[in-house]
Amino acid sequence: MKKILFLLLALSFFSCNDNSNEFNTILPEVPVNKTVFLNNPEFIDLQVVGGWAYTTGGISGIIIYHSGINTFLAYERSAPHLTPQACSQMVVKNSLTMECACDDSVFNILNGAPMTDGVSYPAKQYRVLNTGPNTLQITNF
Repeated sequence: MKKILFLLLALSFFSCNDNSNEFNTILPEVPVNKTVFLNNPEFIDLQVVGGWAYTTGGISGIIIYHSGINTFLAYERSAPHLTPQACSQMVVKNSLTMECACDDSVFNILNGAPMTDGVSYPAKQYRVLNTGPNTLQITNF
């Protein structure tokens, strides 16, 4: 009985091994420490759930998305599966997806997951902290 239990545990371990979350070695690591003041005119769209904005920072800029009450997400604009270049800077489409012009790959804005076959890396996500009533801190540490 112990052998069967061990075999079942071993098989479940190996069958659940998923390499899709491997560390992304394509994008370089750069320090990110950006303060965003939501009252500034360029961030007016972030005052409603579903709103988004671009800002500087990271490798090719940052996409900020207002995903819920007092909840924000921040993604690197460089497509995660390509070396940074002009066409790999992602843009938001229909407030639902992020798209890369190099190969028309698409990523879900709610979780960064790739929606295009053959793309295995999710969009690089940064940490967002609410540091005040109208202030966000975006970091990668």
